Amino acid sequence: MVFTIPVHTGWSRRAVLGGAAAVVAGLAGCTDWQDGSDPSPPDPLEPLLAATSTLVSRYEQAIAEVPALADRLTPLLATHQEHVRVIRAMIGRPEPSATPDGMQWVEPSETAERSEEDVLAELRAAEEAGQQAATDACLAAPPDRAPLLGSIAAARASHQVVLR
Repeated sequence: MVFTIPVHTGWSRRAVLGGAAAVVAGLAGCTDWQDGSDPSPPDPLEPLLAATSTLVSRYEQAIAEVPALADRLTPLLATHQEHVRVIRAMIGRPEPSATPDGMQWVEPSETAERSEEDVLAELRAAEEAGQQAATDACLAAPPDRAPLLGSIAAARASHQVVLR
């Protein structure tokens, strides 16, 4: 950009342009240039999303540890995977990138071998805690979120029965 107006105030063109640049730079510091918006607080459903993702991992680990339970646990796992997907969509979080084979990583078991009864008891306890977390989230949620959260709480209650 070329300024073609003469400067008669005793100021050089360079001084005027330098001052204008300083003003612009100073004003630019007053805004957030990273994404153009103020950071928003985390969604209140973040803890429920994390707990649901943990349930998915627990089911994956249980199936890996006791393959005889796969027929019984796979539908419950699928339900929790869908809950993760729907909660992510509700709070506007993108899906994580999957590992190359499409499977999520499951931490190896800390114990060598557990019985079916031990695995089922652990999953029942996790479902009970998950049901309480979903119920609490439902009661605290805005009306537009309550139906989904109520259905998640109900699913977790029914899973406890299936795991008996």
